[in-house]
Amino acid sequence: MTTNENTSASVPASVPASGPAPAVTARRLGATGPSVFPLGLGCMGMSALYGEADRAESLATLHAFLEAAPEGMNTLLDTGDFYGMGHNELLINEALRTAPAEARERALTSVKFGALRTVEGGFTGYDGRPEAVKNFLAYSLQRLGRDHIDIYRIARVDPDVPIEETVGAIAEAVQAGHVRHIGLSEVGADTLRRAAAVAPISDLQIEYSLISRGIEDRILPTARELGIGVTAYGVLSRGLISGHFSRDRALAPGDFRGMSPRFQGENLDRNLDLVEALREVAGEKGVSVAQTAIAWVLAQGPRRGVDLVPLVGARRRDRLTEALGALRVELTEADLAAIEAAVPAGAASGERYPAAQMAHLDSEH
Repeated sequence: MTTNENTSASVPASVPASGPAPAVTARRLGATGPSVFPLGLGCMGMSALYGEADRAESLATLHAFLEAAPEGMNTLLDTGDFYGMGHNELLINEALRTAPAEARERALTSVKFGALRTVEGGFTGYDGRPEAVKNFLAYSLQRLGRDHIDIYRIARVDPDVPIEETVGAIAEAVQAGHVRHIGLSEVGADTLRRAAAVAPISDLQIEYSLISRGIEDRILPTARELGIGVTAYGVLSRGLISGHFSRDRALAPGDFRGMSPRFQGENLDRNLDLVEALREVAGEKGVSVAQTAIAWVLAQGPRRGVDLVPLVGARRRDRLTEALGALRVELTEADLAAIEAAVPAGAASGERYPAAQMAHLDSEH
């Protein structure tokens, strides 16, 4: 796997926009992590939680993303071993095997583990015991068809296992060469400090968007202080602030959004009103709502002094193309102020997860 750290090149021609293409600068995931293309691809929706996905289109989207980055720049694929009970890792395996060699060699994998599932698809908790870490890792390496995982992290803190033990087990895997970097997911500032005292942490994966800004008070400053990067998921809040979601949209059976508080009743109405306010700002810039929302998250890294890479959850090439277009959106301070006036911090209606899942979030405690 390449460790090429080239930092600048032109935006690929496939990114739609008018005018000259600005330079794309790779972003390093913290003081100890790899440098990657400034957008990562979150692959969960290709296997789980958003209804059935088209396998051929998923593979085409993965290939398009792998080839979107300038030559020599690493790309980041984010997955979880429990996405479709291994389906997502096998899908990524196939995409990498069938991708051009140069694109394959600079693809980095970020894997979450620890979620316990039932045959019916339910979640029953998390397992962060050291022996479980080794077990999950062995299966992921087999499904991905790789000899190492670039960033490995527990999906949620196991309340019965000190984070020091879980991180220590991943650190052993780093020493053995099976993992390159240690990540964390949805942990609060105090847990972040405890984990970083055990071993170097490359990045914290956590939800961050215009309507999920709770990390700004303590978690982002702590990450900055500790030299830990951030991979931000949910930058479009599961499509809610993409500009494509409508009040009358019928969701497929099993779609997570069918039980998400932000997509219910009056909450949905109020949240889509925020989207319409954002649409006005986007229209003045001549870009889409989704591009505006992604560009806002992209701007928060340098704005807040944090190494930050947004993850976009595109399942189709047209959505990926739109997301890549955010790299051409340059936001002035006046633009940022207008965006934040349209969607103020704390303006979202409803929690980001149902109550039972919120209880698992160390970041919310």
